[in-house]
Amino acid sequence: MMSSTPLSRRLAGSAALVAVLGATGLSLGAANPALAVPAGGYGDLVAAVSPAVVYIEVTAKAQPTNMSGELPEGLPEELRRQFERMMPRGEMPARQGLGSGFIISEDGKIVTNNHVVEGAETVTVKLADGRAFDATVVGSDPLTDVAVLQLDTEESLPFVRFGDSDAMRAGDEVVAVGNPYGLGGTVTSGIVSALSRNINSGPYDDYIQTDAAINRGNSGGPLFNNAGEVIGMNTAIFSPDGGSVGIGFAVPSDLVQHIVADLSDDGTITRGWLGVQIKPMPEDIAQVLGYETPRGAVIENVTPDSPAAKAGLKQGDIILSFNETEISELRDLTRAVAATTPEAIVPVKVLHKGAEKTLDVTIGTLANPNA
Repeated sequence: MMSSTPLSRRLAGSAALVAVLGATGLSLGAANPALAVPAGGYGDLVAAVSPAVVYIEVTAKAQPTNMSGELPEGLPEELRRQFERMMPRGEMPARQGLGSGFIISEDGKIVTNNHVVEGAETVTVKLADGRAFDATVVGSDPLTDVAVLQLDTEESLPFVRFGDSDAMRAGDEVVAVGNPYGLGGTVTSGIVSALSRNINSGPYDDYIQTDAAINRGNSGGPLFNNAGEVIGMNTAIFSPDGGSVGIGFAVPSDLVQHIVADLSDDGTITRGWLGVQIKPMPEDIAQVLGYETPRGAVIENVTPDSPAAKAGLKQGDIILSFNETEISELRDLTRAVAATTPEAIVPVKVLHKGAEKTLDVTIGTLANPNA
């Protein structure tokens, strides 16, 4: 069900999203041998990691199809009866979905995309060696599109380890393994095209962009560095026609690990909450303040009785840094607040009526929209 609209999320049902590349080269430093293409190709790496990459089959709940209650009001009775005769009734067949994932522990903990298992009634996981297991959804986070599954088995299973996504650079080699179009274990290679991509899919966008071929069914599959470590989870593509055009996006492993650890505890995500509505600094305000480019986050509104209100933040204040993190754009603040442990006391530097000051804010807990 790939949309022809370039700004909708699809893949294994996943996303087709727009991104623009830009690069500037000045000088060449010494190559990192750990990130060079292995002599003879990726055969050894693929042989080592493929047993832990899985194929996920999902059956979602059937949906009722009686649409008669949605007919426009005021239709003549004869026309209404004609519409009702044409409309299907009962339930649509159970929806089937496909995706990828990877095992991260010997006891069968699996990471995949939320959109692969969202609404799942049953989840079956197939390994590269042909074994199949039932799985349960431990927890999922729609805002980062991360989900954690647990296999129903007492067998010891092969697994892969996370690497440091923050150490990756544009131009570094990567390998994707997954289940495109239900074909089973498929390997593609490429490079990191760009880092920290915001593709407007959610408030915490921070994607790795790659030109490794990613297609429907690759959703939830791992993106490896040349050491065989997972540095990203393949999640979205830009695709006008549903196939790979060399623009894919992966959730960085550093973020995936944080979300997985939180979900594994009780199946839910705990995020920090500040209690402000923000907007970018306008160009004219930046010029008046003497900034070369806009910076910070302008507070449009402060929620009553929120952590921000209690600390003294005001409408019109400009947040310049949060807990020592400089705020260059709005998502810098959004991510920094979300990653802060509730009840932590953090310094927030603001520009208030032309003067900088630092306030100590006790962070609250963001309400769970799914609760």
